[in-house]
Amino acid sequence: MAAALRAAEMEADLILLAKNVDGIYDSDPKTNPNAKKYDEISYLDFISNGLQAMDTTAVTLCMENRIPILAFGLSEDNGIMRAVKGEKIGTIIK
Repeated sequence: MAAALRAAEMEADLILLAKNVDGIYDSDPKTNPNAKKYDEISYLDFISNGLQAMDTTAVTLCMENRIPILAFGLSEDNGIMRAVKGEKIGTIIK
C-alpha cells in the first residue's frame, strides 16, 4: 500500500512488483500445478477474482490513479532490467 500511495503522489508511470513467482496466477502455482498465469489482467478483474498477489486497496489506488502494475519474478534472469526496458515479462495489471 505504501508503494502505491507513493507512486500516486509522484505520478509514477508504473509500479514494479517483484514476486517469488513469475507473474499473477488464478491460484497458487506452488500448490496447484494447473494454475493459469495471466499475461495481462484488469484492475477490476484482479479485485473481483479475489487474487492475493497484492493488497486490494493498493490495486484500487493504482486503478484510480491509472498506474499500471508489472508483477514479475524476482529470480528471473535480469528481471528488473528487462522490466525497465519494457520487455514482455510477468503480468501487467491495468
